[in-house]
Amino acid sequence: MTKLQSYTWGVFFRALFYNFSLFSLPYSFLIKNVCTFANRMKRGSRETISVRVLSCAFTLLALAIFKPFGLEAWQWQGYAHLLAIFVLGLGSCAVTEGVLKYIIRMSRSYENGVSYIIRRNLWFQVINTPLVALLICLYRHFAMSDRVESNVLSWENYLETLMIIAFLSFAIGLYWRFKFRSRYLTMELEETRLLNEQLLKSQESTSVAPPSSCITLTGTTSETLTLSVSDLLYIEAVGNYMKVFYLHEGQVGNDMLRATSKQIEDQLHTYPMIVRCHRAFLVNLGQVEQIVSKSGTMQLLIKHCHEFIPVSRSNMAQIKAAIKA
Repeated sequence: MTKLQSYTWGVFFRALFYNFSLFSLPYSFLIKNVCTFANRMKRGSRETISVRVLSCAFTLLALAIFKPFGLEAWQWQGYAHLLAIFVLGLGSCAVTEGVLKYIIRMSRSYENGVSYIIRRNLWFQVINTPLVALLICLYRHFAMSDRVESNVLSWENYLETLMIIAFLSFAIGLYWRFKFRSRYLTMELEETRLLNEQLLKSQESTSVAPPSSCITLTGTTSETLTLSVSDLLYIEAVGNYMKVFYLHEGQVGNDMLRATSKQIEDQLHTYPMIVRCHRAFLVNLGQVEQIVSKSGTMQLLIKHCHEFIPVSRSNMAQIKAAIKA
């Protein structure tokens, strides 16, 4: 980059943010329009914006206290730089929200469950932290390097900025998670209650249908296992074998078949109530007594044997879809 280009960018940033700091727009007009815009937004959108604004404000407060990036050398003008960094933070949050919504296809929605919200927030931190660190690093180079030479763009400066922003993001994320913990727990309990109601309706509709025919499960050897599909409880992968648990004359029995999980799953794919819930488990939803959710994880309590079968995060959507179908 030439000296002329560097000087031009520096003038641009200083003119933009120093003029912004003069607050030429009347307070009453600004507040009125912000409130009008906020009232038109959905509750979820307003909450998202308030969280992002407060997070950027916490970051601004931390930077004002510890004064990294040579801010102490700017005296009163350092506050204008802090305001500029605050605006950059808001812009980075807006860009990250757009990336999540339109590129990764993870729109903000409480209807997708607690685990989805937590996963989305993690994605937000992964994308936003390096982005805002890059923006601040560029601002340091173009608007703050004339008095503090150490602000010149370099890998060392970027890593320094990234570490500071990553630490602040981690601390702020812990704060918000603690603050919304009770809400997440309430949502998790409500989601589990609705799933159990839907599961019961699905089982009742299946019970009034004609009895399921028998199926013969085969493996890689000549051994076979014939049973009624309605009596199947669950199937567990144990090494090179599949352990099949089923009801026989009111008692829980099990047999081993030398087969892969994929082979057994293919033989049962025509039965929508038999789904994969975990890398090592296939389960008959018709024999699930209750769905138990705890700390973002899900387990299925099986009837008759009272075993808890885990549901992996990657299979939660499939389980929910099968229950709601």
